[in-house]
Order: sequence, then structure tokens, then C-alpha cells
Amino acid sequence: MEKSLKSIATNYGLYLGVLLAFLTVLSYAINLELLTNTWYGIFILIAIVALGIISVAKTKQAQDGYASFKDAFSSYFITVLVGLLISTLVSYLLFNFIDTDAAAVLKEKTIEKTVQMMESFNTPNEAIAQAVDNIESQNQFGLGNIIKGLAGYLVFFSIIGLIVAAAMKKSKPDTE
Repeated sequence: MEKSLKSIATNYGLYLGVLLAFLTVLSYAINLELLTNTWYGIFILIAIVALGIISVAKTKQAQDGYASFKDAFSSYFITVLVGLLISTLVSYLLFNFIDTDAAAVLKEKTIEKTVQMMESFNTPNEAIAQAVDNIESQNQFGLGNIIKGLAGYLVFFSIIGLIVAAAMKKSKPDTE
């Protein structure tokens, strides 16, 4: 059963990774500003959670309708981990080796969005200037920042995964 769980979760992780990579490349080709769009981010969030849930459901189905909390969480986590690793690798290659100019354009778009958001919250100008300086001083597609971002996403999606696993677990009845 354990191999089945890993196989199912890995397959759905590959599907997720391909989807996220495709969306990144498509957004890059159409309009880089899409990558800073709030609705795009919400869609990505929903896609990640949905494929994680599907992975748990398929794992549960493969185990005759039963999945322990550990199995449910493992299936979800493996799916999200594989998907995010693929997506992160594609972004890293795209913005560090294929088109470094796009990374600079994306940084400018990120600064614009950040300033707009902070102004809408009536943030003091000094705080806005400090936030802009922080963004400008960092290479958001540098290896260190990408690894930090990946770790942050994994923590965030793990919390969601714990909730999903708790909701979808179903223990086998004791047979004595």
C-alpha cells in the first residue's frame, strides 16, 4: 500500500508541476504582469490545494476507501512538494538563465504592485520607500531567495494539508 501512496502522490505532483510550469511559461510569453496579478495567485493557490485533495482522494480510493491521517497528509504533502519543486526549477531556469531581463521587468512590476497596495492602505511614505529599497536590494530569483520562498510555501501548504488530512482520514474498523 505504501508504494501505491507514493506512486499516486508522485504522479499528481508531476501533474501539478507541469501545470504550474506551463502557467509560468504561458504568463511569461503572454504578459509578465500576469505573474504579479492577485487573481493569478489565487488561481495557483486553488490549483495546488485541489490537486493535493485529489491526490488524497485517489490514495484513499486505492486503499479501499481508507486512509490514516499519516497516509492522507503524506499523499497531499508529496504532491505539493513535487509540484512546487518542478515549478520552482522552471522559474529559476527561466529568470536566471533563459531571460534575465524578464526578471528585472518582473521586479519593477512587483515594486509597482507593492507601492499601489501600500498606498491603498495609507501606509506612510517612509515605509513605502523602505519596502521598495528592500525589494530592489534583493534578487528575488536568486537561489537563496527561491529556496526561502519554497520553504515558506511548503509550510503554508502543509498547514492546509493538515486540515485536508484531518477532514479526509478514515480509519479501518478494528477486526478482532
